[in-house]
Amino acid sequence: MQLVRAGGGMHDKKEEFVLKQSRATDAVFTGESMASDDIAQLAESLAKTCVEDKELSYRGHGLKLDTAESVEKLVREIEEFPDLRALRLEGNTFGVEAARGIAKALENRGQLQCCYWSDMFTGRLRSEIPLALSSLGSGLMAAGPCLTVLDLSDNAFGPDGVKAIEPLLKSATCHTLRELRLNNCGMGIGGGKILAAALTECHRQSCAVGTPMRLKVFIAGRNRLENEGATALAKAFTLIGSLEEIHMPQNGINHPGVTALAAAIQHNPHLRVINLNDNTFTKKGAIAMATALKHLRSVQVVNFGDCLVRSEGAVAIAQSLREGLPILKELNLSFGEIAEAAAVEVARAVQHKPHLEKLDLNGNCLGEEGCETLRETMDGMNMGDLLGSLSEDEGEPEDDDDDDDDEEASESEEEDEEEEEQDEEEAEQPSEGEGSTEKPQSTGSISASSSLSPDIFSFLSLPSAEGLLRLGPKRALLVQQQVDVTDAGQTAVAFLKISSVYREDPEIKEAVLDCVDALLKKAFSSASFQTYSFISTLLMMLGLFESEDRVKTVPIVPGHLVALQHAVQQEYFPQDHIAALDDFVLRSNEASDSCTSPRSDLKSTAERRISPEC
Repeated sequence: MQLVRAGGGMHDKKEEFVLKQSRATDAVFTGESMASDDIAQLAESLAKTCVEDKELSYRGHGLKLDTAESVEKLVREIEEFPDLRALRLEGNTFGVEAARGIAKALENRGQLQCCYWSDMFTGRLRSEIPLALSSLGSGLMAAGPCLTVLDLSDNAFGPDGVKAIEPLLKSATCHTLRELRLNNCGMGIGGGKILAAALTECHRQSCAVGTPMRLKVFIAGRNRLENEGATALAKAFTLIGSLEEIHMPQNGINHPGVTALAAAIQHNPHLRVINLNDNTFTKKGAIAMATALKHLRSVQVVNFGDCLVRSEGAVAIAQSLREGLPILKELNLSFGEIAEAAAVEVARAVQHKPHLEKLDLNGNCLGEEGCETLRETMDGMNMGDLLGSLSEDEGEPEDDDDDDDDEEASESEEEDEEEEEQDEEEAEQPSEGEGSTEKPQSTGSISASSSLSPDIFSFLSLPSAEGLLRLGPKRALLVQQQVDVTDAGQTAVAFLKISSVYREDPEIKEAVLDCVDALLKKAFSSASFQTYSFISTLLMMLGLFESEDRVKTVPIVPGHLVALQHAVQQEYFPQDHIAALDDFVLRSNEASDSCTSPRSDLKSTAERRISPEC
């Protein structure tokens, strides 16, 4: 019998465990208390020590095993290995008959916990792999072990392979699963849906017997899951609720799938690592993800590199950093088409992250001056050594690329319009004997089809001080009741139009500020109000912020800044958004240089809100 243990330093690990155990015992007798995290780490150390000490490993032997005879030695070792807890077969290749031989040996190994079976089918026919997987799964289910780790990464089994392991994933054997690794398996949309259904069923059955599935690590990069697969898995994640790591890079996921995942991660409060590298967020996905991140308290690593978060998404993520992620260690927003101002906003947002070890903004669109500004910003916060390399910066966007950008934006808009049209067509389908009451989503503009009253619509269509006064003494209530604050874009439009008519005349001043208060107080107090979208839309319309959307800008007038100054002083205005105003509105630029005095007043007010002691 051959005992092959993976890794080294076993004695050191045992000594470390014994030391921890001794400290725990001392704490009991001396009346000292141990933190729950220490106890959890102690238990985990014990489990890992036990597993590694009882592991049979054929890892990386490069064996090609086709027949039952070719695996006789391996089968014998599996059968005779004392108290087998972990089996490593990665880096070899197994045929159908060989897999059946191993499966037979597994039927009596009820104490097995970890199956490290990645890269097991190199050179095999696509049709062979599901048969082999099905046999191995049957062997495990016959033994009835309590699996904690199942690693089938780097096996190109596709949707058929997922279907082959579906019975195993649904079975009681996987009720105890903690890590599921399916990286680079070519699952596709179909495989993603099958996997999601299997995990959902496993969770349902485990809850029914009083031992809910507590999956902690999910890895499924490079699987072409796309939006449908990601959305299906997001629903499963929402039910499971125990995930600590999600790795789904390079899956062709766009904003609908990203938005679904964003909703799901809010139901997994113990998340530590979120890796969605090399998918496509754009503004919608980035804002949805930013909204979710602010609710998470345990996240240490966020990898949104090469995700096209763009400047608007980066600003939204920066704002979420101010509200959540208190123990963040790494943030990767590289290669996301982020411009200088947004990158600096992200840098300033990490200032109060004491655990931060790395901020990666490489490969964006900063230009030489932008890179230098970013470095100076980080140095000024004594965090310069945490900023990753900027050696692959793409430079500032060039005007020559506008045509290409317009074409890409047009294609993206057409796709969005097609999705919206399909949604609207479904919504407009009347039920039996009834017409549809569903209204299409607003685009943020004020149109003739709006449900606004004639007086409000007339004012917003052609704003003037006289028009605002004509609304009468209940003008603030009318604005509050009739502007749809569930639409952040329409709220921004209304704010700018109301504030644009500001004058120092006492009656007009009072009318403008009362309406601004009524509008924003209702908006910010609404749970459904998209605050990030409102701020970014406001900045875009004022020409202070580049957008991937085609947003019509308006010239900044003093009333805009006076109204903002007034709003910033109010309790309803979120303090975390004030920094965004500081970075964009208050900096010297062509758009706001004509309003020097109001801008200076706004700056002073904002600084007092951010640092009351000043």
